[in-house]
Amino acid sequence: MEFDLTSSLFWIAVGQIILIDIVLSGDNAVVIALACRNLSPEQRTKGIFWGVAGAIGLRVVLTVFAAMVMNLPWLKLVGGLLLIWIAVKLMLPEEEEGHDIKASAHLWGAVKTIIVADFVMSLDNVIAVAGAAHGSLALLLFGLAVSIPLIVWSSQLILHWMERWPSIVLFGAALLGYVAGQMIFSDPGVLGLLPPMPAWSARVAGVIGALMVVGVGRWLEQRILARQDITIV
Repeated sequence: MEFDLTSSLFWIAVGQIILIDIVLSGDNAVVIALACRNLSPEQRTKGIFWGVAGAIGLRVVLTVFAAMVMNLPWLKLVGGLLLIWIAVKLMLPEEEEGHDIKASAHLWGAVKTIIVADFVMSLDNVIAVAGAAHGSLALLLFGLAVSIPLIVWSSQLILHWMERWPSIVLFGAALLGYVAGQMIFSDPGVLGLLPPMPAWSARVAGVIGALMVVGVGRWLEQRILARQDITIV
């Protein structure tokens, strides 16, 4: 996809990147709050700023690298399958133990905690955003530049919305499934095994991916909830 501001496909891809970042960045707001909770009020602001700045810089580097190698044969297939698993996992009830994040009483200790935790948690975001960019480095950087301020300033609000309206999580999981389906279908190795396909086939693959994620996610969610009810009784 070319960097064309007048193209509707360009803005659709930008919207996908922003939505993916919003849905998959909720945990990062929790990590930031936990890592900085023991800092003094004046250090807390600095800790959040430098921690977020370092985490974002690291994520941009990882995502750019993923986008550059994503066109190699079979990598999109692997990335798409991972993304389907991530999307299904997003729909499942959270485990009770929560985040194992150690709070620090020192500014740079908290900053290091935020950056390391974000690195560990960035696999889902990196794969999804790289897939939505369709191999365009310019689109990738543009989408990240638009989404980063939104995430930084509204992460707590986003968490509140996701808790209040669970349908946001469902929509996000479906979007990840759509991106995963397109990634798998557009993999050079997969295309080499298929006969020539019409242009709309990629969209159909995306819809199939979204439906599969929602269906499997709902089924697993009901099984987990039923098992929890049995355990409580």
